[in-house]
Amino acid sequence: MEVDPRKDESLDGDKEAAITVGHSAVDEGVHMPESLRGLSDEELLAIEKRVKLKADRIIMPIIAVLYILNYIDRQNLSAAKLQGILTELNMTTKQFATAVSILFVGYLPFQIPSNLFISRIKRPGMYITIMVTIWGTISACTAAVHSYQALLGVRVLLGVAEAVFFPGVMYKKGELGTRIGVLYIGQQVGNAFGGLIAAGCLKLTNVHGISAWRWLFIIEGSATVGLGLIFSIFMPEFPHNARMLTPIERDMAVWRIEREAGDAEGTEATGTWAGFVEGFKDPKLYVMIFCNGLGQVQGSIANFFPTILASLGYNSIDTLLLTAPPYVFAAIFYCFMLYWSDRKNWLYPMIIGCLFIAIVVYIIPMATSSVGARYFSMMLMPCSSVGPQLILYKTVNQHMPRPVAKRAAAIALVNAIGGTSNIWMSYLWVGAPHFYKAFGMLIGASVIFAFTATCYRFYVRRENAKLASGDPDKLRSAMRFGITQQQVDMGWRYEGW
Repeated sequence: MEVDPRKDESLDGDKEAAITVGHSAVDEGVHMPESLRGLSDEELLAIEKRVKLKADRIIMPIIAVLYILNYIDRQNLSAAKLQGILTELNMTTKQFATAVSILFVGYLPFQIPSNLFISRIKRPGMYITIMVTIWGTISACTAAVHSYQALLGVRVLLGVAEAVFFPGVMYKKGELGTRIGVLYIGQQVGNAFGGLIAAGCLKLTNVHGISAWRWLFIIEGSATVGLGLIFSIFMPEFPHNARMLTPIERDMAVWRIEREAGDAEGTEATGTWAGFVEGFKDPKLYVMIFCNGLGQVQGSIANFFPTILASLGYNSIDTLLLTAPPYVFAAIFYCFMLYWSDRKNWLYPMIIGCLFIAIVVYIIPMATSSVGARYFSMMLMPCSSVGPQLILYKTVNQHMPRPVAKRAAAIALVNAIGGTSNIWMSYLWVGAPHFYKAFGMLIGASVIFAFTATCYRFYVRRENAKLASGDPDKLRSAMRFGITQQQVDMGWRYEGW
């Protein structure tokens, strides 16, 4: 009986029947490990549930907290703008934009080597937590800068340290949406709490002779260091060597993913550089990079959200407090969007829906000076601007499943090259309260994103038709970008589009 990846209806996956296996299907695809042979379907299902439960109870909370810390540390500078950093460091608005964007000069280039490195080492969990501790230390050191040039240096180093943080976890395609949603909920919670913490830090102005914005970096950076050290004890590794799993659970964790993707994670022979080269041969990668660049244009909102809200005319504390509700709403929105994406196996409709909402949301602050109307649009900005990126990352994982080195390179390239949009977009957030340049660019990016996604939809549907045709020539054509014979035998398709 073929696996239906859409059966996962909750984080615990208690209603999934995905492990009901016919041995003929196994023989056609990835072979079942010896430790699992002879077990009944009920026993296999029970082992799989234990694997997912351990992953959900150990991996997801740790990664979600790290995402919160990651975005708090990254967005501190936006909050510091409202706390007097421009005056104290004698910075202009343009220099502040440079300080925001230069983080990505360190962050983006190191995404690629870091992802390739993390796909080949035995202890990626330890690697991630070590770098978390380093970035927390660097973030805290921001409090010690006394010049614009020193701030730039610290921001570049912070970007380098944070480049490691785009991890993957041990889930199947039908389970990824909900789990990616959890991570991005962590991002939005981080943004929300970041604003609340920043507002609280304003109360510490000149305590022990230290400015409020310096306290912000000290407090949040120190928290990151402490939690990074604690999580190094518990952070799991790859499915095939995860210490939190028993041997038979490790076999199940690897096999359930291999069986769906049609390859062997623990025994792949494709090297790091070979996977990188394979990625560049795949035209889907270029579409993903381009779409992520357009998505990151919209994602630049997060870098200047306190500035956007400041255009409403409230004082610094109220402005920082007002940043929280939109991010909380975005977290709730992601829960429903990605749950529904998993349940219905929808990717393309979710992207188009978010982009339509985003275009309307961007028009409102350009068209009116009404505080109520503009804050309504700001309530929807985080969810509608980041939503397409969530679905895009899920698409990369689903449409480029193997080899692992290729997928790691694809994720890094999509995030690194696409993320360059954050650099130049930083200079367009001027002209409050309407921000015509920035919102005009966001509308254009949304329209082009929708058009490109529609073209990609036709492309993968054509490839699916080739895979289903049974014609040898069409199958060879469909397999030329990494699809294996095992995947063809198992009925693998480009799903969600």
